[in-house]
Amino acid sequence: MRVCAAPPFAAEPALSCDARWRAHDLLCLQQLHVFDDEPAWVRGAFERAPYAVVRRAPAPEGFVAIGLRGVERAQRYGTWARAADVVTVVSPESLRQTRPLTGRDTLPPFAALAFLQSGPGGPLAGFVWGPTGSAGFELATRAPAVSESSDLDLLIRTPEPLARDGARVLLDELQALAKRIGIRIDAQLETPAGGVALAEWAAGKARVMVRHASGPQLIGNPWAQAAARTTRSRVV
Repeated sequence: MRVCAAPPFAAEPALSCDARWRAHDLLCLQQLHVFDDEPAWVRGAFERAPYAVVRRAPAPEGFVAIGLRGVERAQRYGTWARAADVVTVVSPESLRQTRPLTGRDTLPPFAALAFLQSGPGGPLAGFVWGPTGSAGFELATRAPAVSESSDLDLLIRTPEPLARDGARVLLDELQALAKRIGIRIDAQLETPAGGVALAEWAAGKARVMVRHASGPQLIGNPWAQAAARTTRSRVV
């Protein structure tokens, strides 16, 4: 069974610079085109909740790389949607104040999210952030996706450099919250160069894994790398 559909366009496409969506945004789609060899669960999952998450993968103008999720943890499928089929875009940060469905607020991921939203002095104060993963999907679609064993996935936008010391403090506070509630909190920094795990950046490694649409890269400083890339493109 394929875990990703074959691209519906020529190989090696130029990266789209469409600013209407970013990685981890949820897209409500008016239709999903059928791909050969797609898993049997895909159609039912799309009927249940016609949403997909923007994933990091090359796509030309007119297309967007998306990921679909089914009811089971193993049901994940990468494919592509046509930009014309996108009805609405839901960013992670727009979900911060969205309340879960009645009776589901006691599930650990939502309990942790409520704590992070509870006041101006929390660990994420001053950041633009929001839930992704199962919690973000359920809040956006209103279709149950979170369970007692679900992690809480967070996206933290960091357009400006985040000091290692600050990253360690933030990681410690999130881990303390996770331990108190009894879940795992997985936070990702969205840097100008791509996505970086908070835990990796806080660990002080010489190079960290940066997730980018062109593929993962090991680089020393995601902010300096992106600035250098921008400077070179302007010179050219």
